[in-house]
Amino acid sequence: MNCPNCGAQLPDNAAFCYRCGSKVGQATGGQQTGGAYGSAQPAATPSAAPAPKTEQVIAPSGVESLKCPSCGAPITPKFGEMVITCEYCGSGVTLGTQGWTGIRKQTMLGLKVANVDEVNSIITPLMDKGLLHRHLHEDSTQEEMNLSYVPYWIVDVSARTTVVSVNQAAQIGQTATTAALMGVILGGMGGGFGGGGRGGGRRRMFGDMGLGTIGSLSGFLPSHTMAWGMGMGYGGGGMRRTEQMDENYNFPVVALKALMDYQPRDYQFDLGGRALFDITKLPKGIKVLNGDISEDAAKYQAKTLVDQLQSEKAHAKYHMVQQINTQLDIGDVELLHAPIWFAKYDHKGKKIVLVIDANSGRVINSMGL
Repeated sequence: MNCPNCGAQLPDNAAFCYRCGSKVGQATGGQQTGGAYGSAQPAATPSAAPAPKTEQVIAPSGVESLKCPSCGAPITPKFGEMVITCEYCGSGVTLGTQGWTGIRKQTMLGLKVANVDEVNSIITPLMDKGLLHRHLHEDSTQEEMNLSYVPYWIVDVSARTTVVSVNQAAQIGQTATTAALMGVILGGMGGGFGGGGRGGGRRRMFGDMGLGTIGSLSGFLPSHTMAWGMGMGYGGGGMRRTEQMDENYNFPVVALKALMDYQPRDYQFDLGGRALFDITKLPKGIKVLNGDISEDAAKYQAKTLVDQLQSEKAHAKYHMVQQINTQLDIGDVELLHAPIWFAKYDHKGKKIVLVIDANSGRVINSMGL
């Protein structure tokens, strides 16, 4: 059937038009022709109040079919799928602990690197970089080159990391100064250590200084100098300092278990150019992949990966890190459909895999280089 408002072609059992949003296909007599999923449901009475669409469970888990909450088109989940995009209107549904619900926010990135020649212009200099890799791209056999729209959960993560480290430069400078000071003081007493006259020069010199014995140096030298002199600088706390590292991430978690090997580590998509997902604006012939990682699992994964990333950044920035403590807050989550090129090569039995962001042209992952 067609939408009575804009004329768009719709499934026969559509409830809403995916293009203009108008209600269509209303059953007469105040009764519904079927439930939201593939099992018989009692007919709704005319006086029944419509259920809210936001966060509404549209089908229990384990069903073999359900209806799109936006257009009413049939959706048939495959085994293990937890994120599905309606092929008619592009609305998304996800499987959570309560059952199948609509995805609150679903966005997309535009396709800018659209053909193989453009991809090769990115891959060739990357593979041929360095003297040891000259002509690597030319000498490798291409096994795969495909483009798909891949679902990523974009998780808003705020990280506050406290780092306790030792200022190595200050520690070395303090040790050198202390060593020089000890050398000057004890070196000036060297004449007395040779034996000399009665009673030894050392005892006489300390006596003249009013210190009595070498143990009385604590009254003459600073306490930290004595500590280094007696303990040779070991076991002390050093020049400790506390630093704060605060970062906000729009962290991408790939929504497909089969692609977890290509999970971004320290990569963020250019979200400034994203738009609400509209399946009618996708180039024809490009497959839109469904996912099998739930929103809750993505939140947990994002927290784990951001915690690891903050630790790596702290160790790269500070020397002799003694303690790291990271507090994480999870904010909004959205489902982003990103155009991704997957390129696989074989070079003398060695596998090379490149994952390219087809929106920005940047490399997300490179394996085997």
